[in-house]
Amino acid sequence: MTYEVDQITFEVIKNALGTLADEMALVIMRTAYSEVLRDTMDYSTAMCDANGRFVAQGLTNPIHLGSFPDAMRRLVEEHHETTQRGDVFIFNDPYGSGGMHLPDIFIVRPVFVATELVGFAATLGHQADIGGIAPGGMALYATEIYQEGLRIPLMKLYDQGRPNITMFQILEKNVRVPDKVLGDIRAMLAASASGEKGLEQLVQRHGIKNFKECVEALHDHAEQLMRSEIAALPDGVYEFEDWLDGLGDAPEPVRFKVAITIKGEEININWDGSSTQLKSAINGPLPTTHSMGYLAVRCAVRAPIPNCEGFTRPISINAPIGTIVNPVEPAACASRGLIAYRMLDAMFGALAKAAPERIPAACEGGPSAPQFSCTHEGKRYVWGGGMLGCWGGRRFLDGLDGVCNPGCNLSNQPIELVEASVPVEISKYGFAENSGGPGRSRGGYALVREFRFLAEETSMHLRTDRRATLPYGLEGGRDGTPSWNIVNPGPNQHTLPVCPMHSIALKKGETFKHIQPGGGGHGDPLERPPEKVMDAVENEMLTEAYAYDVYGVIIKDGTVDEEATKERRSVLRTTETNDEAHVRHFYKSINIDPIRDAPSSSAKRQ
Repeated sequence: MTYEVDQITFEVIKNALGTLADEMALVIMRTAYSEVLRDTMDYSTAMCDANGRFVAQGLTNPIHLGSFPDAMRRLVEEHHETTQRGDVFIFNDPYGSGGMHLPDIFIVRPVFVATELVGFAATLGHQADIGGIAPGGMALYATEIYQEGLRIPLMKLYDQGRPNITMFQILEKNVRVPDKVLGDIRAMLAASASGEKGLEQLVQRHGIKNFKECVEALHDHAEQLMRSEIAALPDGVYEFEDWLDGLGDAPEPVRFKVAITIKGEEININWDGSSTQLKSAINGPLPTTHSMGYLAVRCAVRAPIPNCEGFTRPISINAPIGTIVNPVEPAACASRGLIAYRMLDAMFGALAKAAPERIPAACEGGPSAPQFSCTHEGKRYVWGGGMLGCWGGRRFLDGLDGVCNPGCNLSNQPIELVEASVPVEISKYGFAENSGGPGRSRGGYALVREFRFLAEETSMHLRTDRRATLPYGLEGGRDGTPSWNIVNPGPNQHTLPVCPMHSIALKKGETFKHIQPGGGGHGDPLERPPEKVMDAVENEMLTEAYAYDVYGVIIKDGTVDEEATKERRSVLRTTETNDEAHVRHFYKSINIDPIRDAPSSSAKRQ
């Protein structure tokens, strides 16, 4: 379709929309009350057109990428006749409103110029608490959504500028930390007001007709770019299979099977063969599946495609009803993050067959999510801070360390802010020795945090993974290293499953140590430059014994013995199988015997 708008105006409006979405994100970061929004930045912002299609998304959390289309479609369908200036909508329901899980609350403000609806300023923020069976609203052991907290249908928080006092009161009375939740709601309201003002001024400056034509041109432009990028990939059907470790003391693996079909200018993602939905909170509602699908494709293409709904048109997603990637009501879904990141890993594994030079080996499997709750000195605390770990190795680059994987643009909370937010002391924070998958390009190192509890009793909920099924390597790179959860590390330590199906009670002075997975390696480890191995030894990331057994690098008197290294690597290539040698060295470094220290049901429950 041909539009009358000139190219300069198009570029100005396109960039202005992106700037407005980013400004909204900054407003939330600067005014939020909770650690999860202020420090971890688990929120998203978007500008949408009058039809509810997103035209820009802030540089925030990619896991929310597919949530705005589904949610806004519902909003426009239900309220297109009754929306007025001064309205503000609120909702979080995954089944009735296009939400993702109950902690993620949407605040959406329509934008009018004169009497005409021109768009929406949309925000989504993960709340510190949403009520329910567990503090933080992410209990793995919930079996249906009714146990997970306050379920908000699509409704008005403000009606023509008048606040819905009843809704504010319901929020206040149903969460454990109302000051933080209501404070974050106000931050999101401020952000949406900022977006409203900016969009109104933008449309007034350029005119409604020009703005509408630019929006349509933007969607079409993004679609054309995406089609061109898909067409450059080789046609074919690319399949991959990955697994979650499972739940509780006797975990059963959860299967993710994906087939990605590239045909001409279009791409289809099919999840047929994945596990059926579970009686647990890890099910992933359809918007989550859409988000990860769009993200995976965007990661596989190279062009800077505008982040608007137009780019999604060549992408189709098939998710069988009643499966882990498309559950039916009333399936619990509060911890759907596990599903999201494993879907991304599986799709990367498939796309690596089509574009091997662009795709990294498996990352850490997504943020680990310990959550603490306690009462200390008369004050109630609820804290949730994801640990964000590493990337897998890439064809020409090592995996990133201490950086969240591509599925979430979040931030690790600094020690000082954690200790100021909840009565704990962080006694260790760094990288685990001998971690990550070996390769020509190594996988990212595993993060370690150790918490010492200061309250008389603290309740902990935990969501981790990648102990039995390690982050995979690519093109000869070795798998990454496993995650571990250790209570009171030392001679009398005991370990926890990756996903305990109960709350853990921790007394004053006890410690909890979490070791994240290390990323998968990329390429043959015996092709890694010896000087890089030497650097890792000097920086105390690898031991000399690891360098010898895994990389075939021999260090004498603080330098690489080049001739001995050449001989050692020749031996490893022809006579030895060392696929798991790096895992043995990792276990030695963290003082874990996987058989002796296997989790038992003896962990203290609440």
